[in-house]
Amino acid sequence: MRNAFELGDGPPLVLVPGIPGPWQYVQRTVEALAASFRVLTFSLGRECTIETDVERIGRAMDECQIDQAIVCGISYGGLVALRFAASHPGRTRALVLASTPGPGTTLKPRHRTYAQWPYLFGPLFIAETPFRFRREFRRALPWPADRWSFAWAELKAFFTAGISLGQVARRACLMEQVDIAGDCQRVGAPTLVVTGEPALDWVVPVDNSLGYLRSIGGARHVVLEGTGHLGAITRPAAFTAAVRRFADTLRSQNDEVA
Repeated sequence: MRNAFELGDGPPLVLVPGIPGPWQYVQRTVEALAASFRVLTFSLGRECTIETDVERIGRAMDECQIDQAIVCGISYGGLVALRFAASHPGRTRALVLASTPGPGTTLKPRHRTYAQWPYLFGPLFIAETPFRFRREFRRALPWPADRWSFAWAELKAFFTAGISLGQVARRACLMEQVDIAGDCQRVGAPTLVVTGEPALDWVVPVDNSLGYLRSIGGARHVVLEGTGHLGAITRPAAFTAAVRRFADTLRSQNDEVA
C-alpha cells in the first residue's frame, strides 16, 4: 500500500498537513500546488510523534523514487518538515514553513486544558473554531460562494477522513516539547517562512513564526495578504504563487552557479 498521495508534474514537493492529520484537509492546497509541482502528501500517523512522520516523508519519497524535494509543512506540519530538513539535509531541496509555530511556542492555558482532557473539552474547542477564524474568513473568502466552496471541502474531508480529538491533543502537546530551536540550528536548506497578516492569525502569532528568520540563516519571509493562519488553504492560489516564486529563485541561483 502506498504511503503517499501524488498529484501533478514539475519539481518534487512534499506537503505535510496540519494538526488534524488527514491530508484531505489540505486537498485544496494540494490541487493548487499540483499546477506547478509534483506534489506528494500523506496523512499524519496515529503514533503522533515527529519522528514517525519524518519517516513517512522518507518512505513517500522512496516510493516515488525521489531523491530530493522541497519540503513544505502547514502549521503543526511545519514542525515535521523542519525536523526532516534538519535530519535529512541531502534530501531537502528547500524548506517552506506556513504559519508554523516557532521557537519558544507555548499553548494557551485553555488549550492546554483541552489537550489534557480532549474528549471532554474537545467539542468546546471545535465549537469555538469559527470564532477564531471569523475575521480571516471575511477577508480571505469575501464572497458567499467562496465560503461555501471552502466549507464543502472541509466537510467532505471530515466525513471521508474524520478527525481524532485524542490525536489532535497529543500533537498539540508536542509543540511545547519539540526542540524547535535545536532543529533550526541544523537546517542548511534555503527556507521560506509564509505567514498571514498579524491581525488575522489568532492561532499562531505571526511574531512567533517570524522567529525562524532569526534562527535559520538566510530564511526569507512572505505575507499572504488578506489571510491569517489558514492562508495556505483558504488562498491556495496565492500560496502556490509564493512557493513558485521561491522555487524559481532557487533555480535561478543554481543556473548562475553553473
